[in-house]
Amino acid sequence: MLSRILFVCLSLSLYSAGSSLSCRWVDHKFRQHSETSLDLLSTMANNSTNSTEDAEVEDTVAFPNDLYSQASKASAEDKLHFTAQVLEEAAALFEEDHSNASWEENTVENFVNVVNQQAGGLRSCSHSAEAWELIRKEIRSHLMRADQLVSSLLSTN
Repeated sequence: MLSRILFVCLSLSLYSAGSSLSCRWVDHKFRQHSETSLDLLSTMANNSTNSTEDAEVEDTVAFPNDLYSQASKASAEDKLHFTAQVLEEAAALFEEDHSNASWEENTVENFVNVVNQQAGGLRSCSHSAEAWELIRKEIRSHLMRADQLVSSLLSTN
């Protein structure tokens, strides 16, 4: 009986520690990977024989702005899913035939690898959020059953 109580207390403490969608990977690695991927994109632009300047993104383009606006209002888990999807799509674009570009293949491969690592890291965080939600539901179920059990004792007295 004491071991079960200890298990519930431990489970509850784990739940409270993880309920804020804390993800060590995001806290420690995401920013580093973002900087690396942006540096690699800059390197690709600097090494390009195409002398076009980085085009400015127009504010009139509604498609991505609307999506980012919606995503900014979403839950933490949905934000992670959205960002991971954007990163996966970006990596997929650079895996296409880009032979017309004069980028060094090694730089492109490094960029794709870093972006895929970012997406994978975010996906692992959102899986953690899903796991914590399952834990929360299980703990809720157990607490409700324990409450019913104690309530049945009180009603028989």
